[in-house]
Amino acid sequence: MSRKASAGLEFGSTSIADREKSERDEADDTSEKALEAEHPEDSSVDTNNLQSANVLDASGRSHLGQFRQKGTLGDLEQSIECFARALALTPNGHPDIPHRHAYLGVSYIERYRSVGELADLEKAIECHGHALAATPDGHADMPDRHAGLGVCYTDRYQRLGNDADLNEAIRHKARALDLTPADHHDISRRHASLGVSYTDRYRRLGEIADLKEAIKCHNRALALTPKDHPDMSHRHANLGMSYMDRYRRLNELADLEKAIECRTRALELALNDNTFLPERCASLGESYTDRYRRLGELSDLEKATEFKTRAFASTPDGHPSMPDRHTDLGVAYIDRYRSQGDLVDLEKAIEYYTTALALTPNGHPNISDRYANLGVSYIDRYRRLDELSDLEKAIKYYTSALRLTPGGHPNMPHWHAGLGASYSDRYQRLGELKDLEKSIECHSRALELTPNSHPDISRRHGDLGARYINRYQRLGELVDLEKGIECRTRAMESTPDGHPDMSRRLAELGVSYIDQYRRLDNLEDLEKSIDYHTRALASTPNDHPSMSHRHAGLGACYIDRYQRQGELSDLKEAIEYHTRALALTPDNHPDMPDRYDNLGVSYIERYRRLGDFTDLEKAIESHTCALALTPDDHPDISDRHASLGVCYADRYRRLGDLVDLEQAIICDTRALKLTPDGHPDISRKHASLGVSYSDRYRRLNELADLEEAIEYHTRALSSTPDGHPIMSQRHANLGVCYTDRYQHLSELSDLEKAIEYKVCALKLTPEGHHDKSHWYASLGVSYNARYVRLRDFADLEKAMECHTRALALTPEGLQVFPTRHLNYAASLLRHYDHTGNLVHLTNSLPSFRIASQHSSGAPRDKFQHALRWADFAIKQSLLNPIEAYQTAIDLLPQFIWLGATANQRYQDLTLTDNLAVNACFAAI
Repeated sequence: MSRKASAGLEFGSTSIADREKSERDEADDTSEKALEAEHPEDSSVDTNNLQSANVLDASGRSHLGQFRQKGTLGDLEQSIECFARALALTPNGHPDIPHRHAYLGVSYIERYRSVGELADLEKAIECHGHALAATPDGHADMPDRHAGLGVCYTDRYQRLGNDADLNEAIRHKARALDLTPADHHDISRRHASLGVSYTDRYRRLGEIADLKEAIKCHNRALALTPKDHPDMSHRHANLGMSYMDRYRRLNELADLEKAIECRTRALELALNDNTFLPERCASLGESYTDRYRRLGELSDLEKATEFKTRAFASTPDGHPSMPDRHTDLGVAYIDRYRSQGDLVDLEKAIEYYTTALALTPNGHPNISDRYANLGVSYIDRYRRLDELSDLEKAIKYYTSALRLTPGGHPNMPHWHAGLGASYSDRYQRLGELKDLEKSIECHSRALELTPNSHPDISRRHGDLGARYINRYQRLGELVDLEKGIECRTRAMESTPDGHPDMSRRLAELGVSYIDQYRRLDNLEDLEKSIDYHTRALASTPNDHPSMSHRHAGLGACYIDRYQRQGELSDLKEAIEYHTRALALTPDNHPDMPDRYDNLGVSYIERYRRLGDFTDLEKAIESHTCALALTPDDHPDISDRHASLGVCYADRYRRLGDLVDLEQAIICDTRALKLTPDGHPDISRKHASLGVSYSDRYRRLNELADLEEAIEYHTRALSSTPDGHPIMSQRHANLGVCYTDRYQHLSELSDLEKAIEYKVCALKLTPEGHHDKSHWYASLGVSYNARYVRLRDFADLEKAMECHTRALALTPEGLQVFPTRHLNYAASLLRHYDHTGNLVHLTNSLPSFRIASQHSSGAPRDKFQHALRWADFAIKQSLLNPIEAYQTAIDLLPQFIWLGATANQRYQDLTLTDNLAVNACFAAI
């Protein structure tokens, strides 16, 4: 019999030796009763024929006894010949007729079990059927007749899998038990045999009532067996097997503990019995495996490995159970690999599973299990080493497992789930949507075939939920996200408290809610995500291989909350979690690129907040590593180029080196080219490239670059779904571009479009969002420009209002804080120019100072601010022109960076032309 492992994908073997012992004992007992039966003489029959029949009968019994002692097939052939001739010589209606049929039936069942010819089994059923029909009601042999026929139907069910045979086996065995006196010495054997058949029917049909009957029968058999009886080990073993079945069905830990207790006792009673010792060790190892997977205690895993190793060592070479032994050890090593991450254990598991498959003949009932075991092992190795060939092998083996499994088989949902996981991995590697669709189909089928009360139901919901989330991330359909959250919620709800899978269920829900937050911008979803990820981390053992994932998940949440609310503490948490995640990820692990990418995002955010250039360098280093470690055919390769492009663009804005801007455009172009049409990220790729062209326009003043920027930002806006949180940014970017084109061409329509887009950006941004300050600042610039063009004081009032709000919403430590003061100071000056109110002029001076002297600003920006201050101060002496020029001169050592290229330093120096002359003029 195959046994399901907790991962839902790999299977080990549980021996049927105890079942066979119960059935063989029942058959032996029936035949011995027949062989011991008296042969009453009847004067009315041909005495010579009857005497010959009795002689043949005695000879047949002798040959059958010899066969059972020595196993010589010739003796069995002789017994069949003798019993057949004895039957032929016995007249119909003679009292010995039932016995003659029974003898012959026993010999045929023995030959069937030795040779495997189905014709012998059919003859055995026919003979036992005749024996039963010829036995009068109330006869003392009637229980044996039913028992013998029940054993035959059991054998045929095990051979052909026909439910009708199993039902007949139960009917006859139950009747045999009913007819057996309570004090009969065979009563315990009758209970045990019936318990085995109820177990068979439970495993076939999944009816819990059959499992209940099996446990009742095995308990009764154990209670009725004397303590010193040689079958006591088998009684404990059978009861332990039933408790294991019930544990796997109802997930009650008490049943698992009872199974371990029974199997431990069964092993203790078989220590001197080499025939059953391997089976006892294997069964106990299996139970410890299940308890390890339930409670996560490493000591249980070590015991499981120990007992399975003993089972393997005590099984002779060539024994029919040797494939099972290899399988069991493969299960143990795959568990140890998943617990400790040692690749050597995974290689051992593959080796044992490969041998198990090679030793299993085609047509064997467990052949599909063997293929599935190899499938899950290659999936694990692919996820560790990222070798595509391992993934292809996994798909091949799972496909074979499904093909070789008959419809309705209880393993069918596990094979569908395994194949679904393989297709999912290939989708994530190659990005082919058809693989994702196949994965959803497989996981849907697996869930459909799994009963709601089955322990694997939580895994089925979780797997399907993950695939819906994948499709949402690819196609952006909100219905997939909703299905994903629904499935994952059910997965968590159906996972018992304290179960090792609970941390994963919590983490998966955390990922889903952060996706929903990013789509709907509901802060409650982000808080839920943080809560689930925090609980997942807290419930994950420190040495668990998933610990790096837990840290990474929390880091992503804190980055999102920082980007929403601007709290520096969240950014600090994000960097700490992502740093820890990177440290916990083994070298060459497929997740290593993600770890570097996440850390790079955190560093770029801190650079933008605090302006520390080392953070920008760390971001570039991290994203460069992420790109280098990502295969060219990986679906994330476009994101890697995009992230690196963002960093180069930021360094360009910091140092002004045109080489960085060109690198940013190259990266952004590659990212866009590698993103399929219709992908949810296509709008982001368009927007990023638009920003880079806008930066190059401002540097080189080439109108073609500005036109490219407008085109890309327009595409980004059109490909962004209505209601998406990023929509405000799409409008804002287009507003900036139209502002730039107005300044280049002086077309008032461009300025009107700029204001229109920026107003939309503000309307679409929720209160409390940190982008609000950016949009106010940008809109203020446009209102100022329209005031300068049309001299409408209402525009100046609106500009002042926007810059005031932008400044109020900007934390002092933010890198753009000085720029906010510059805009505010410029608006005050225009108010002074328009109204002549000296208060506006004097109030602008503190903001000019902050704009050019505050520590949070980038040196290049502060230098430009000081020049603007100086330009205004030349015209208004109250603004202290000497201080303004001195501030600009003091910034030169920071602004002109020795680490820049010679060409870049030359470009920077051109910005300082006449600085000293103008400063001297101001001093006169």
